[in-house]
Amino acid sequence: MTEGGYAQRYCAVVGARGRLCAGIDPHPPLLKQWGLPVSAAGVVEFGEICAEAFGPTASVIKPQVAFFEAFGSAGLAALESVIAACRAAGALVIADAKRGDIGSTMAAYTTAWLDDASPLCADAVTGSPYLGFGSLKPAIEQADATGRGVYVLARTSNPEGAELQLATRTDGTTVAQGIVDDAAAHNADGRGTVGLVVGATRAHGLDLSKVRGSILAPGLGAQGATPADLPEVFAGADPSWVLPASSRGLLTSGPDVGALRSAYERTRDEVEAALA
Repeated sequence: MTEGGYAQRYCAVVGARGRLCAGIDPHPPLLKQWGLPVSAAGVVEFGEICAEAFGPTASVIKPQVAFFEAFGSAGLAALESVIAACRAAGALVIADAKRGDIGSTMAAYTTAWLDDASPLCADAVTGSPYLGFGSLKPAIEQADATGRGVYVLARTSNPEGAELQLATRTDGTTVAQGIVDDAAAHNADGRGTVGLVVGATRAHGLDLSKVRGSILAPGLGAQGATPADLPEVFAGADPSWVLPASSRGLLTSGPDVGALRSAYERTRDEVEAALA
């Protein structure tokens, strides 16, 4: 199925731990719900609990970078610790940073998230292609070279996304389908470097049959999608590449580590049954 690279790593961990990405989103309402202060100290403790709960169990973990950045250098230090702890426990980590720029700026983002020398280095990063798919070249090349991944926004779950993503290009395809096709073309080498972000909350109208890369599908739980919806929403896609993601749907079970882990395992088993 794979020829090395990120695809091989993804298939190995999903084969061992199942298809579900656990989001780590320390936003203020959750911090308060957990009895933690809305501060850098609260984010540090939140991250430590999540890493303990999900790191040894989850196949993929996705910290939302913005919620850590909001607390400045102390928040980023907490994020560094979360990434390191989850990776050390055997999970793949996707830094949900949604970076996208051109030239040297994109190269700097690439160094931050995909270079071993960086304390923020993750296994993959989310990227925005809306300055042109080619603008992500530095990140994709770095990921190719190091067995990492870049998850490119294709069809997002927010209503505002439709105006751009469903616009028709001169070749008759939608902008979102063009991104899917660019990802599929890059993944023809079997390495699966380029993943996609496609929301699980609605029909997306995309042909995902040739992607040959991981499809991150946020929206499970608090946003309304259920495991039972996945076969219909992702009809035509290879289900082995579909990676549903849940953040608040899992995190509301905290702060007890055992309860968080049980919520992950229960949802993962529901996903596996739905996509079998």
